[in-house]
Amino acid sequence: MVSALEPGSDKWVVVDVETSGLKASRDRVLSVAALTIDEHGHIGRELSTLVNPGCDPGPVHIHKLTPERLEGAPTFDMIAPQLMELLDGRTMVAHNASFDHGFLKLESMRAGIDMPTKQRLCTVALSRRLQLDTPNHKLSTLAAHWKVLQSNAHDAYDDALVLAQVFTHSARLARSLELPLPVVTCTERLTLYPDTVPRTHCDWENPGPLAIDGPLLQGMRVVISGATRIPRLRLAAQITDAGLDVMNSVSRFTSVVVCSDPTTDSRKVERARAHGLRVISESELLALLRDVRPGTPKDVRPQTQPKQPMPQPAPVTKPWQSRRVLVMGGSHAESVLMRSRLIQLGATPAVNLSAGVTDILILDGGDGDPRMTKVKERDVTLLTPASIDRELNIEVPAPLPDRRPRIAPLVPRGGVVDLDPEATALTVNSSWRADDTDRIGVDVIAFLVNDDELVSSDEDFVFYNAPATSDGAVSMSIDGDSEQGVRIDLALVPEECVRVVVAAAIDGDNTFGDLGAVALSLDGIDSTIVTAVLDAATTERSMLLAEIYRRGSGWRFRPIGQGYDDGLAELAVRYGVEVDG
Repeated sequence: MVSALEPGSDKWVVVDVETSGLKASRDRVLSVAALTIDEHGHIGRELSTLVNPGCDPGPVHIHKLTPERLEGAPTFDMIAPQLMELLDGRTMVAHNASFDHGFLKLESMRAGIDMPTKQRLCTVALSRRLQLDTPNHKLSTLAAHWKVLQSNAHDAYDDALVLAQVFTHSARLARSLELPLPVVTCTERLTLYPDTVPRTHCDWENPGPLAIDGPLLQGMRVVISGATRIPRLRLAAQITDAGLDVMNSVSRFTSVVVCSDPTTDSRKVERARAHGLRVISESELLALLRDVRPGTPKDVRPQTQPKQPMPQPAPVTKPWQSRRVLVMGGSHAESVLMRSRLIQLGATPAVNLSAGVTDILILDGGDGDPRMTKVKERDVTLLTPASIDRELNIEVPAPLPDRRPRIAPLVPRGGVVDLDPEATALTVNSSWRADDTDRIGVDVIAFLVNDDELVSSDEDFVFYNAPATSDGAVSMSIDGDSEQGVRIDLALVPEECVRVVVAAAIDGDNTFGDLGAVALSLDGIDSTIVTAVLDAATTERSMLLAEIYRRGSGWRFRPIGQGYDDGLAELAVRYGVEVDG
């Protein structure tokens, strides 16, 4: 369907896909909807179709796309030309845009077609930037907030129609606040590897390297490199059934590498030789699998009592805990000082002029900030340093109106929060000032570390080119230009991992002092649990943001804010990740 929009006016294309699973390299697109819209939300051209994936459709109870419904549908290569035409020259808009873009990119590569999308916008990132007064950023929640009717959730066409309206309302609010939209460049960082072997639990201790002419022992870590006669995943399952631990990368904990080409110069084989490990062929492996010797069972992590919520201290009521305050003007040092005083009062410092801001603290030169026009239009309360000081000098400050009841508790840098054992699906989200004129490239990353504070292998390092662990325990989530997140499923974190460290590194010559305050939020499925503000950086180019770590039978969250003057590569090496020179 084509409307009467002027050519080129519909510069956005809203996209939604339904898929057979969550991993683009393994799962397939089942349906796709794409709507071109202009800045007023007027729909131009549409595409909505089922897609025959040629495989099991996965969670039918969610998307209702049974094999019978998909049987007569076109394959992706058949609908690709029309879809690519809609994508070409437009910014792709989607809810969790990296997910939809990743699936369409992989499907395009399978079909031998170049996907023309150069930019994308995530409406989750946009919602977080606006700080709407909502408990979470689900599409259904945003639809209810903007009074948009959602009649058929998880239907690609209906979700795209809803998202088009949500995006239009959100973009209009962002423009009124002079907040730039979180448009990011679709880089060519996507890399395809052979089938990744999902990590599975191994009941046996790792006995170390395979000795010359020695037998395989249960618990040994095996890495497969290159092509195999038996399909890789089937071979991995055979190794796992024998009590061995199959990994995807070589590390100091690897026992043996399987590679049938002795002349290969693959990275895995080179690392195996550097570590003094044996490299055996597939046929040698199969022979050794006939006689795998018993291993040493792993110790069961002690459980002194059934999992119960740890006792929490009574919440301390602070007079400004329902306020979100943006500091304008002043030097970096003055801004840091005033934000620390705001935290003493219980207020949450803001990094952007968002819909959630309740007050503006004006420092020297702040009245000349270009955002002041929007501040006056919104009739936001203006504060001065003197008013802050007066409040801090009063033993029991007078309570202020409760304007933002949804603001989560603020945790100081280094503070500790015991997590509810029932809350296993968490996201550590970070954000910083959004600025169209001085964008600073930041990569948020994560390390899964053991008792020795090192990763057990490179696959426990999650970053832009490896955005998830093989078992799905940790993965990257939103990817705005000033909002990024790391999703953690505590139920899937390997038992040898004692902490998940979330960090960030800055591209180029900028520092965290240039970036300014970094806001953190620990989010559950339905709401934000706690927030934190890290505001002490100067010359650092990398920073530990937060960690989630084991404490007895439970987990804790701690904001860190520890910076280093070196960059991403040096930070990775510090945690045991092998970086190629």
